[in-house]
Amino acid sequence: MQTTVQSTVRFSGVGLHTGRPVRLSVCPAPADHGIVFERTDIRLGNARIPARYDFAEQSPLCTLIVNDAGVSVSTIEHVMAALAGCGVHNALVKVDGPEVPVMDGSAAPFVRAILAAGVKRLAAPIRVIEVLSTVEVHTAQGWARLGPGTGLTMDFHIDFSDAAIGRQSKSLDLANGTFVRELCDSRTFCRAADVEAMRAVGKALGGTMDNAVVVDGDTVLTPGGLRHEDEAVRHKMLDALGDLALAGAPLLGHYEGHKAGHTLTNMLLHALFATPDGFRVRECPAALAARLPGTGVEMHEIPAVA
Repeated sequence: MQTTVQSTVRFSGVGLHTGRPVRLSVCPAPADHGIVFERTDIRLGNARIPARYDFAEQSPLCTLIVNDAGVSVSTIEHVMAALAGCGVHNALVKVDGPEVPVMDGSAAPFVRAILAAGVKRLAAPIRVIEVLSTVEVHTAQGWARLGPGTGLTMDFHIDFSDAAIGRQSKSLDLANGTFVRELCDSRTFCRAADVEAMRAVGKALGGTMDNAVVVDGDTVLTPGGLRHEDEAVRHKMLDALGDLALAGAPLLGHYEGHKAGHTLTNMLLHALFATPDGFRVRECPAALAARLPGTGVEMHEIPAVA
């Protein structure tokens, strides 16, 4: 059965890039509503933006969605990952500014609050997008691939010159709460040398050592160090799940990313939906629904550090 949140969940924080205070609410929504964002600070015109790949615009540092009226919300990837990872199919996400609050740089605060509020089952079947043939996209920096699978599985590979990150690879089957247990508490990361460059162009104004892992060569500058030895690749997988959720329904397939980011994952969804015989949408039987991300997850599965 499709799901929504049991009751409204509220958050407050600052935008990672704007540095401005922002409030966000995840509200219950009916079946077949999907995930939709609404800018509550905009009084005239269309302030709602469906969280779909075809409303996304290329942005190297975050995921940005824009409606036909030019209204946008950025940095949606962590809350989208939390919704997908908790198995929430329908929600109205209200935000009073142009950016989602960064919280601690991971999806864990969103996950904890969603699970505390509870997930409500709706009287409508889940529809899934089943990948039937492999699609692949490339840029000068990396590549991403999506192929057939019986659930949602993921391989990710990163390679950074800073020894504190270096080369990392990880493979996961995202069934049955794996996202909550393995990925949700992994924070965004950046190089110390990049911070000032981003701020010089008006980005990362809300970034602090409390909401990002900052590295310099072989040193982790963030107090307390890493939550996981491979936290960087885990966070990339978190981002990828959030970006794949812009498909508009749970995906059945195998995702592989090599030095991939938001742009490549969005390009991959465009390539998939531009291939009519490459996918099909179908109702999800109970046995298969039990393997979707978030199904059956419980509060105690959130890592203690979160």
